[in-house]
Amino acid sequence: MTMMKAAVFVAPGRIELVDKPIPPVGPNDALVRITTTTICGTDVHILKGEYPVAPGLTIGHEPVGIIEKLGSNVQGYQEGQRVIAGAICPSFNSYASQDGLSSQDGGCTCHGYKPMGGWRFGNTIDGTQAEYVLVPDAQANLAPVPDGLSDEQVLMCPDIMSTGFAGAEAANIKIGDIVAVFAQGPIGLCATAGAKLRGASMIIAIDGVNERLQIARQLGADVTLNFREVDVVDEILKLTGGRGVDAAIEALGTQTTFESALRVLKPGGTLSSLGVYSSDLVIPLGAFHAGLGDNKIVTSLCPGGKERMRRLLNVVASGRVDLGLLVTHEYKLEQIVEAYDLFGHQRDGVLKVAIKPF
Repeated sequence: MTMMKAAVFVAPGRIELVDKPIPPVGPNDALVRITTTTICGTDVHILKGEYPVAPGLTIGHEPVGIIEKLGSNVQGYQEGQRVIAGAICPSFNSYASQDGLSSQDGGCTCHGYKPMGGWRFGNTIDGTQAEYVLVPDAQANLAPVPDGLSDEQVLMCPDIMSTGFAGAEAANIKIGDIVAVFAQGPIGLCATAGAKLRGASMIIAIDGVNERLQIARQLGADVTLNFREVDVVDEILKLTGGRGVDAAIEALGTQTTFESALRVLKPGGTLSSLGVYSSDLVIPLGAFHAGLGDNKIVTSLCPGGKERMRRLLNVVASGRVDLGLLVTHEYKLEQIVEAYDLFGHQRDGVLKVAIKPF
């Protein structure tokens, strides 16, 4: 077999399933047969033309699969092995990677610095919404899936779990902290789970969908607030006796959620931003304490590489968190256009969609 099915970006508003050649394997690559992948909010931005990629590019960046063929230089793996690879697949050759920022790998250009340089699948190279994907720098990026774990259990590791946990890590949560997590989509839910694992004593989850707030409680939230029903800032300040939270995680990417997260911070607190913003942010003078509040505002992009994936897989294997809860729908690869329509319009309580090529 020399051809495969792949979902490609055609033009704004059009992703189609086409036949493409199965890519040849270079010495540092691995060809992975995809058993499960999924759709991310970033893919929807690509579909809408809000994030530019080349026409004909295979979309998707969250692979779970089986090694079909290994490059001659790739050691320590075997064909037929179940693996994942991170959405960010660094080479670890760049200045950014060697400075500890694998997500920014490759971000340096002759015209200056480009963030998100480590995001290659479905961005600068063919991605994972296909029957096969070529994993570059496989030695640095393949992570074996522990026995006994289903595809659905580990499907969040390549991106959503890594990103959400990064938000909790960047928030510098200490044992006993009070944390507010704004928005309980897939990334926000993973941030809630990460805050629990980091030792927060009270996690306040905010969203406008009660079903998502129920899942937030299953993943570690102690208090849930529906912003359609209460003034979230007032409620959080009441809950904390006016002190404010130690850390606030913003996981949606809007002015409203960013500003609310800033307003509930204690002096010296950290706002950990995971949202992808589509317009300029305004920092209100009062909420920012005129720059005198000793607050920190930090951003994070999904950490990648096999060591990051190994740690996340260990968390799943330990039973400390069950992110299979986030997989609400399943589609065949040939139904990819229907899956995008469901996910893009957020119908039927969808959180994440499992896409099965075979």
